[in-house]
Amino acid sequence: MEDAKTNQSTFQRLKVVCVPLLGNSLLTPTSVPTALSLLSQLRDTLRHLQASGDKLSPQSVSYVFFPLSTILRRNELSTIPDQVLERLLEVLALLCDVWWWTMDVTAWEQVFMLCSAILGGVDRKGKGKDRDEETKVAATSCLWALLRARDPSEDPSNSHASDRADKVMATFKGHAQTPKFMPVLGQTLDTLLVTAESPNLSLQRISLKVLSVIASEYLPDSFVPSVLPGMVSRMSKVALGTKASKGWANGEIVSAALLVIQHAITRAVGDSICLREGAVKDVENLEDLLPDSNPSEGEGSVPLPPYATQRTGSWLRATASQLHIAVNALSPLLKHPTPTALIGLAGFSATVLFTTTLTMPQSQPLLLSFLLSLKASTFDRVSEHADSSLRAALTSSPHTRHRILPVLLQISRVNLAALPRLLLSHADSQVEHIAGILQSVCSLATSGEGFPSPGIPAISSGVGKLLGPHGGVEKWGWSLLPTLEFVSPPVVVTPASAAQLMLENDPSAPLDTPFPALTFRYVSSHSAKEALERMFRALGATAGEECLFSVEWFVDIGLSGRGKRAVAALWCACRLLEGVGNVTPNTAPSTIRRSKRLEKFARDLARRIGESWDDIDVEDPLPTTTNPNPDAGDDNLLVEHVQGLVSIRGVSGAEPPASSASVHTAVQPMLHRGLSLQILAVSAAILDSRFLPLLLHTLYPVLHGIVSDLSFVSTSALAALNSITNSTSYATAANLLLSNFDYALDAVSRRLSRRWLDVDATKVLAVLVRLVGRDVVRKAGDVVEECFDRLDEYHGYEVIVDGLLEVLREVVKVIEEDDDDNQPSKRSRAAAPQAKVVHDSEHLDAFVEWFTHQHDEETPAEPIRDSSYPREPWGTKAEDNAGAPESPQPPTEDHLADPAPTPSQALTQQIVSRSLYFLTHGAPQIRARILLLLANAVPVLSESALLPSVHQAWPFVLNRLSDSETFVVSAAATFIAALASHVGDFMYRRIWDDVWPRFRQLLVRLDRADAQSALARRGGAAVGTESAYTHSHRLYKAIIQTMAAAARGVEAQDATNWEVIVLFRRFLHRQAHEELQACARELYTALCKNNQDAVWLGLAATLGWVEGPMVFLHEPKWEIEENARMILQM
Repeated sequence: MEDAKTNQSTFQRLKVVCVPLLGNSLLTPTSVPTALSLLSQLRDTLRHLQASGDKLSPQSVSYVFFPLSTILRRNELSTIPDQVLERLLEVLALLCDVWWWTMDVTAWEQVFMLCSAILGGVDRKGKGKDRDEETKVAATSCLWALLRARDPSEDPSNSHASDRADKVMATFKGHAQTPKFMPVLGQTLDTLLVTAESPNLSLQRISLKVLSVIASEYLPDSFVPSVLPGMVSRMSKVALGTKASKGWANGEIVSAALLVIQHAITRAVGDSICLREGAVKDVENLEDLLPDSNPSEGEGSVPLPPYATQRTGSWLRATASQLHIAVNALSPLLKHPTPTALIGLAGFSATVLFTTTLTMPQSQPLLLSFLLSLKASTFDRVSEHADSSLRAALTSSPHTRHRILPVLLQISRVNLAALPRLLLSHADSQVEHIAGILQSVCSLATSGEGFPSPGIPAISSGVGKLLGPHGGVEKWGWSLLPTLEFVSPPVVVTPASAAQLMLENDPSAPLDTPFPALTFRYVSSHSAKEALERMFRALGATAGEECLFSVEWFVDIGLSGRGKRAVAALWCACRLLEGVGNVTPNTAPSTIRRSKRLEKFARDLARRIGESWDDIDVEDPLPTTTNPNPDAGDDNLLVEHVQGLVSIRGVSGAEPPASSASVHTAVQPMLHRGLSLQILAVSAAILDSRFLPLLLHTLYPVLHGIVSDLSFVSTSALAALNSITNSTSYATAANLLLSNFDYALDAVSRRLSRRWLDVDATKVLAVLVRLVGRDVVRKAGDVVEECFDRLDEYHGYEVIVDGLLEVLREVVKVIEEDDDDNQPSKRSRAAAPQAKVVHDSEHLDAFVEWFTHQHDEETPAEPIRDSSYPREPWGTKAEDNAGAPESPQPPTEDHLADPAPTPSQALTQQIVSRSLYFLTHGAPQIRARILLLLANAVPVLSESALLPSVHQAWPFVLNRLSDSETFVVSAAATFIAALASHVGDFMYRRIWDDVWPRFRQLLVRLDRADAQSALARRGGAAVGTESAYTHSHRLYKAIIQTMAAAARGVEAQDATNWEVIVLFRRFLHRQAHEELQACARELYTALCKNNQDAVWLGLAATLGWVEGPMVFLHEPKWEIEENARMILQM
């Protein structure tokens, strides 16, 4: 009852429009606007009914179709305006969505022909006009409503027959494939191929949808080969966007065009249809290998229908070849910027690959390369789609898997062999493409993150064979190494490397230093470089333990020399080993793969690297033109991209001279050492805590790299030390070095023997002491004993002696830091109480007060009690204790005696006493080292231990003040300043009688030298030099600092004190160097604590503030007022 009411309501709504429309069915200039308005109203009504879920009954459909058919009958098709025809087709498309279920074949055919005629611009008489784009969109939409497959849920009759849609579809398909209807279908197909290239996106999109359903459902099997070339050609142009103004076609358009090509190829040359028609033969058993005596199926036995093409072996070979060219032309789509197009390409490649394994074998590598490239896409959807397609192919039926898997492994071999040629050609994009393909192949061996599909063990086995003993690494590896050439980093030589400074700044702080980046000579882009690294790691991870053969081969090449090929071999070995052990540098630690074979290999490799570290001085033989690989033939010729000038020989037959630059750059020891350290870090990550015994062989190379003056090597060593620290589960590098201090000391000792002498071993020992810090005190005895043993043995070698003395100085510094809480008491002159700051106006009053009372006698203090009674009990102690038995008295403690020296102090005393002999060494640098060592030892030793040594060495120290080298004089002044600060009473007479006269003479000589120096400051009142790095500046600074220390720690003499005040005034001049001004202010501040009046008098007289006898001190050329006010706190 409700359905009847609904149908009646729908009928009334449609009647309101259909009756007037029928009355205006004859289109005239006056009726066209009315008809157009009614058609629009009818279209909106149908859309509203469709959206509300109301179903049109067959009677309602016929009722609506009647006025539409009347308009088409009463008017010539060519005379109907485009807008009217567009609205009519839109209404017809809405009707066909419902009418399709009950439409008879004749009506379906008439509507189809009408839409086809409008698209092709043909009317009843074979003529017509070209319609606008909107009308064509409406006609194509009507075709889509006629041709598309329906879902059973769309059935308006609510029938429970699930196969009704299939039956209706089969009826229309059968009629479309009749010989009578084939011309119409072919003409429609041709028209749609034209409209698919339209710039109108709506028309292009709906045309491709209709083409897809026609190619997949309505074309007869025998007719598809006839239209295959045209469809593939047209759709390829649409997908590639040859007519697009932007350069790339829309992503949806590309995907739809590829879907049409996919249906055409699958139905034309699919395995199933070609096997059925005898164009190809499948081999499933031995009988299939026998020649077939029967004629091929379809050869003359059955007449071909019109427009059909017979599938034969020759036709298939020719078609497959042409299709391979067409598919190869789609390669640019791999770089399409939209994921929709890439997903469409992945679906096309997978479907064609699965369905044409027998008919298009030459295209399988190409289609697989498409999928492998898309698997490496940055779009997750694209990568997942390609990965699932590849895994589905490799886990499907054995028939398909056994054909695809060998092709996949062959792609890996071919791409790996093509890599050298592309590297030399500077083809970065192709190198990155090949590296991505190889990485994608390897990733299929495991399930992978985010991919639920299982891994493919056969790929691991195949890659393992490629990198194993029978994979031919000697051939492809040897041709690859010359192309993986690295550019030597710039040589920046520094006295202390940045890595060493970072460690010494805070050895206990955890460092996260990455290995420095390497630059390929033939690879420019950073993305291509990273792709190569990922490729080698993926190969190693996939091959597993089988890859160790290739790693060992590359290591053998790398350790056989220091040339470019050896450096490239070490890089390849390191990347492969990272993959085998699942070690990724500069990232968070991951799950390490461990096995007995891998751990044994890592131990042997680390030991080899450590033992070959000192062979860097071995000269590599110059590269020759002979081919070391006899197996390499003409098929591996490399094409090199050459830049620069082409050398021309002036004389025919004369050989050009060998370039010295090429010989020099052929050896790259810096890169070789950096990569060796990377291999050590990877081995440590693989072995974990089991790497600790190998520190006996590997700790010295790491520390030796840290002290290197080459920035690249030092940074690599720091990164290796950090990696080894993390791998062995130590908190900091200092903890690692302290725990394995004996290993490092043993390595240094072995390299300071007569059989094996390394001048850098002392640097390693010095940095080891610095890094370990205070904790090395308990190990210092061994270090000192080792140093003095080597000093006795190599005292004639200046470089070694200098390095050993630097180690001893570092030991003393560490002892000084550790002994802060147990410093010996120094009996030095008590600091004078700080004088009260008196204003200038009160100076005279204070003087008058003192002068008036200077001869007054002091009133003696009144005694507390008189002396008339004894101070002790009556009687004597002798009388009281005469009869008492003697009892043993406990030993009294001598409070004036120095405490027993600590082990650190005893060790320092030993260092000082055994080092004094080097004060007269012939090398000035060693003399300076000894003086600085003694200066560091002064705060550590007690006076009883220090002063005898100072007294013994004092004549030699004074001689160093007259040394010809400035830095030796500065070191001597530093030592004297330390003595003045800590043992001032002992230095009283030595400072004023021995040191000050020499300083005074030195100041005079320096003043004369500055007057003739080109580096001196210009001007009548100039003081010192412009630079802080001249000899005179450094001497001035050392003298001023020493006198300041003497003023603070040594009792002053009035005459000498006044002489110092007068001589050093010029360094307060505003035009003197800022550093000298600061030192001079410290000196006068220290002098103020002894005698502020003398300082005030000297500075005030210099400024002209004092008249009378002191006027001779006035120096108007010196601008010292600012510094004087700071000193006097005015």
